[in-house]
Amino acid sequence: MLCLLTLVLGGFAGWAHARAEDLRADPAVRNTALTDAARTSEIKGQTEKAVAALFSYDHADPAAYEKATKTLLTGKAVAQHKALLDAVRTRADQQKAVITTTVTDSAVERVDGDRARVLVYADQSSVSTAGTKASASGKGKQSAQDEGTYAGAMFAVDVLRRDGRWLVSGIDTFGR
Repeated sequence: MLCLLTLVLGGFAGWAHARAEDLRADPAVRNTALTDAARTSEIKGQTEKAVAALFSYDHADPAAYEKATKTLLTGKAVAQHKALLDAVRTRADQQKAVITTTVTDSAVERVDGDRARVLVYADQSSVSTAGTKASASGKGKQSAQDEGTYAGAMFAVDVLRRDGRWLVSGIDTFGR
């Protein structure tokens, strides 16, 4: 009887060990976005600031935009960002526009070591002062006309930790 009990308990121990290994192998367990709140908060905060800087542009201060692209992008994100914003930047210069991006919400989808993926929801506004209209006095004088446009954006960014900072390494616009 004791031998039978030993065999049953030994079999159970082997099964339990195999089941525990299966659970540890689950990708969700390795995703520290779910288990490390401090790191997730750090990633989220730095990514929100980076996105706001990278997707905002002021025709009167292009140096701020240039600095953001040089210090906050790495890898394939450099070319992706250029493809997304070069035409926008050219139009903004022509229209003397200010484009402001405000991250309204974000979520860290996954963290794997020094890499993470962040879903971003942002509002973008653009105000142009290049247009003209007749003045209110009716004497033919011209004044600047503000033209504003607003849009929402949803995309994902891959970020990479380098020298204590999270840099944007990929931009996913979900096929748009």
